[in-house]
Amino acid sequence: MFQYRVWNNDIEGGLGLALAHPLYFLILGFVKQIHLGEFAYRVNLFSAVCGAFTIANLFFLVRLWLGKVIPAVVTAVSLALCWTFWQHSVIAEVYTFYTAIFSVELVVLFTFIKTGRSVFLYLLGLFNGLSIAVHMWGVLPLACYFVLLAAYLIKKKINLPQIFVFFLAWLIGISPYLYLIIKHLIQTKDLSGTIASALWGTSWSGSVFNTSVTLRMVLENIAFILYSFCTPNFLLLFAGVWAIYKISKEKTFAIIVLALFLMFLVFAFRYKVPDRYAFFIPFYCLAAIFLGLGSYCLFTEYGSKSSKIIVLLFAFIPILIYWIVPVEAEKMKINIGTKRSIPYRNDYTYFLRPWQDGNHGPELFAQEALRNVEKDAVIFADGTTVYALWYQQQVKDVRKDVKIISDHGDYKSPLPLPTKETINELLSQNELYVVSPVEGYCPKFLLDSFNFEKKGALYKVIPRETGKP
Repeated sequence: MFQYRVWNNDIEGGLGLALAHPLYFLILGFVKQIHLGEFAYRVNLFSAVCGAFTIANLFFLVRLWLGKVIPAVVTAVSLALCWTFWQHSVIAEVYTFYTAIFSVELVVLFTFIKTGRSVFLYLLGLFNGLSIAVHMWGVLPLACYFVLLAAYLIKKKINLPQIFVFFLAWLIGISPYLYLIIKHLIQTKDLSGTIASALWGTSWSGSVFNTSVTLRMVLENIAFILYSFCTPNFLLLFAGVWAIYKISKEKTFAIIVLALFLMFLVFAFRYKVPDRYAFFIPFYCLAAIFLGLGSYCLFTEYGSKSSKIIVLLFAFIPILIYWIVPVEAEKMKINIGTKRSIPYRNDYTYFLRPWQDGNHGPELFAQEALRNVEKDAVIFADGTTVYALWYQQQVKDVRKDVKIISDHGDYKSPLPLPTKETINELLSQNELYVVSPVEGYCPKFLLDSFNFEKKGALYKVIPRETGKP
C-alpha cells in the first residue's frame, strides 16, 4: 500500500488523517527519484536507513548519558536484532522513520536538560512536530514535554517567550499534518469529524480508547515482547529500570525516559488492532536503552572482561532464534493467528523471521493472478492484496485490461463495487475472481450465494446451482 501511495504521490491515503503520515510520503517523493534499484526497493530501503539511523542515535545517547561504550553497544545491538523493529526496518512502513526522529528528540532532550541552552529546547519542539507529522505516536512525548515546560517555568528555568518559540518551532515541524487537517476542515466543514479523523482515523476510535484487556491479549503481548528480546540479556532491562534514577546524574531526563517507557508500553498493551505487535516499536527503543543501563549496572558490579564478552554474545542469540523458530513452528503447525493463506507467502517465515530478503511473494502473486485470468476479467481484492495488483498494473504495465476493484482507501475502482442486486449483471458480462473467499476479505453476499473454484492464485466466482451449497 505504501509503495503504491508513494508511486501516486498520495499523502492522504483515504483511511483518515491519523493514517495519512504526510511527512513520510513527502520525503519518499524525493527518495523515489534516486535511481537505486527497483522502485519498490527504494521505498523499502528508506525504512532500513531510518532503522540504522535510530540504532546509531540510541548508541550515541547511551554513550553520552553514561560515558561508556559497551552499554551503548548493548543498546544498539539489542534494538537492531529486535524482531519487530528489524522486521519493520526492511519493509515499506512509517515506524522506523518515526523512531529515527524520536531518537533525535531524546538526544536533544538530554542535551537541553544537561546544558539548559534554549536552542535545544527549540529543536525539541521542531523534532516533536516532525514526529507527529509522521505518526501520532508523537503526542505521547509531547505530553511529557508539557509537564517539563510547566515545571521549568515555575522554577524560572525558562520564560514565556522561550515557550512561545518552542511552540512556533513545533508548528513548523507539524505543518505537513496541520495542512491536511485544515484542508479536511475546509472541505467537510465538520470540526468534530476533522478532530476525530486527526486523532484516530476513520474507524479506530474504539481501539485507541480501548481499556479492556483479555487474558489472550496479555499472553500474546508477553510473547511479542519476549520474542523481540529473546536473549538472557532481557533480564538486564529490569535492572536498568530499577537503577535508572540512581545511576543518572540528569534526574529529570531519567524520569521522562521512564515515563515514556511506561506510556508506550501501556498504549500498545491495550491497543486492540490486528497488527498491534508493531505498536510496541517505540517501547522497544526505550527498552533497548534500559538494557544498556542494566548492562552498565552489571559491569559496575562485575567489570571483568569475560562478563562483557558474555553479554555481547548473548545479544546476538536472537539471530539463531529467528532462524529456528519459524521452521519448528511450521512443523508443529502452531496457530500464529492468521485467518487465511496468501499465495507465495509462508506465514511462519513472513511473520516470525524478521529479514525479508528474497521475499518476492507479492510480485509473484500479482503476476500470476493477472496473467491467468480472461480478458477484461474483474478481480475483487482485499486491502492486503489489492495494492500488489494495482502496483503491477501501474508500475509494471501488466494486464491493464483486467479490472481490479476494492473498497480499501479512497482510490476509485474502475467499476462500481458489486452489490447483491448488481452481481448477476456483472457476472453476465465479465468473469469475476476473488483473492480469498474468507469472511472479512470477501463480500458476505458472495460467500452466501456463490461457489468458488480455485484458479491459480485466485478463486473464480461460480453461480451456485439452486438447492446446492
